[in-house]
Amino acid sequence: MFHRWAALVLVLALCAMSPKYAAGQTSSSRGHSARGRVGANYPNPFNPDTKIPFSIDGCASPTETHVVTVRLVNILAQPVAFPLLLTGSGGTSVSSSLAGKQVLNLTLPCGDYVAYWDGKVSATGREAPSGPYGVEVFVDNVKQPGTQKIFHSK
Repeated sequence: MFHRWAALVLVLALCAMSPKYAAGQTSSSRGHSARGRVGANYPNPFNPDTKIPFSIDGCASPTETHVVTVRLVNILAQPVAFPLLLTGSGGTSVSSSLAGKQVLNLTLPCGDYVAYWDGKVSATGREAPSGPYGVEVFVDNVKQPGTQKIFHSK
């Protein structure tokens, strides 16, 4: 019995000491890291559709771009939808070729943006169930700390 517990403790200890970028994990290839953040959604937290402000900060030059993904997840952290990128109202102008596209691996310069979620699940097109959802931002395939909670109601 003792050997089973010792083996379990050894496995847990080895997992805790694993390197930061183990096999299968990606790291940013840029010399410095841009940061993404999410603002409070509007017009209010209990609408069926919502606008979600987000920002990409920390660029060394105005022409620097980053691969950005904004993802909505349910309370089980399962992906539900990728909102659409809106034009203009976020403070940073968005080219017409990017406006209306899902914020899924989009190459964007640093700045302020607004994403729009229509309240539907991306895979099915059905109305998402009422309840809390989280908004996650990934910059260069790195999840940014801090998740904004939004509420959805039918």
